Amino acid sequence: MTEPNLPAAFLRTWSVWLASALAFPIAGLAGTAVAGRVDDAGSALLGGTVAGLVLGVGQSLASRRRLDPRRWIPGTAVGMGGGLLLGAWAVGYGTTLADLAAMGVLTGLVLGPAQAIALPARAAHRWIWALALPALWALGWTATTLGGITVEEQFTIFGLYGAVTFTALSGLLLHRLLPAGTHPDRARRPPHRRSPGEDPAVVGPSADSPPRERGARP
Repeated sequence: MTEPNLPAAFLRTWSVWLASALAFPIAGLAGTAVAGRVDDAGSALLGGTVAGLVLGVGQSLASRRRLDPRRWIPGTAVGMGGGLLLGAWAVGYGTTLADLAAMGVLTGLVLGPAQAIALPARAAHRWIWALALPALWALGWTATTLGGITVEEQFTIFGLYGAVTFTALSGLLLHRLLPAGTHPDRARRPPHRRSPGEDPAVVGPSADSPPRERGARP
């Protein structure tokens, strides 16, 4: 049996995850359509929740079945709503580069743990995700602001420049936590160990035992 091409598998998985950057502007449009500008607590909470809902769907679809949408989508919606509420309120709903970077850090402080909890149980170092999100979210807002996007319109989430930056880096981290080919519902079943005195006929033949000939008695 040939060894799998691990670099090629990683590149395919990372490239598909990178496509989830397209979910960010869609999430921003949805959040703005529902809540308007992020200029008060209500619009931050509602707009962030809607944007997080759309983003969670996009990331789940791009994860190649590594993320369970039943956990990831609501976790992202709740984390994004609470995080944007905290971050936007803390900076007075400002839109300078410093304001948005700080808002990104605070948003990530809430969104990161919410998504980390939603990761599958086999992601042993899931809290690395929670620790990385504040910096990555701040970097996303920084890239969008420096890219000349009109952030003065008080969006719920950063634009495509920040989305590509965030997604490219977070894809590396997600691969570290959940390598390509893993599945949220897939678990190894331990082999059956026969206890002393247990009747093999009750347990059934093992996978390694040869098949019996038809008509042969045990």
